[in-house]
Amino acid sequence: MKLILTAAALATTATMALADGHSVVRMGTEGQYPPYNFLNDAGEVDGFEREVGDELCARAELTCEWVTNEWDSIIPNLTSGNYDTIIAGMSITDEREEVIDFTQNYFPPASSAYVALSADADLTGGVVAAQTNTIQAGYVAESGATLLEFATYDETVAAVRSGEADAVFADKDALLPTVEESGGELVLAGEDVALGGGIGLGLRESDDELRGKFDAAITSMKEDGSLNELILKWFGEDATTF
Repeated sequence: MKLILTAAALATTATMALADGHSVVRMGTEGQYPPYNFLNDAGEVDGFEREVGDELCARAELTCEWVTNEWDSIIPNLTSGNYDTIIAGMSITDEREEVIDFTQNYFPPASSAYVALSADADLTGGVVAAQTNTIQAGYVAESGATLLEFATYDETVAAVRSGEADAVFADKDALLPTVEESGGELVLAGEDVALGGGIGLGLRESDDELRGKFDAAITSMKEDGSLNELILKWFGEDATTF
């Protein structure tokens, strides 16, 4: 038997399913922000958040499936019911908490940084690229620089390489592998900037039970050290841990 669910019905699916014990929780991610999340050669979601998400689902005794969605519509498509969580390198901010709820953070507050073709790039009076709807984009908009927004992280880096932007501003943990792989073409510029309250799972405000299950699982991973192990595995021994 096939069920056709409206968006309103979909929005309550996770909570209803939890109540009857037959939960399939759809984990929404971007799949374009390594090492947090990306698609591997088999076209499957991979990365730090895939491993964290699978472990959280196992500890919470939830059956989970992975869904990819473009970043610029990732919150609207959560609230409309296309999936049940956002696990996509999303920083916890007051502005976002006006629309959705978050679990506690599963990645601690980390630095954002600038990357450019030259260490002396103009970061306050020049053109700085950032991914749209990110805390980095908000910061650049208020910094005095000209903000150039793109839908994906890769496009922000490409803008620097092409000369369209003087620098890119993003999570330092995402930028470092890009710099290392550039063979000296790209360099860090300016000082690191601390933004946000860490990264958490985003959920609909109505899904209190689901948030509680994930919060308990995150606490468990913090307490036994397994969350720190995954952070170090994916971000290196110098990464910030709990």
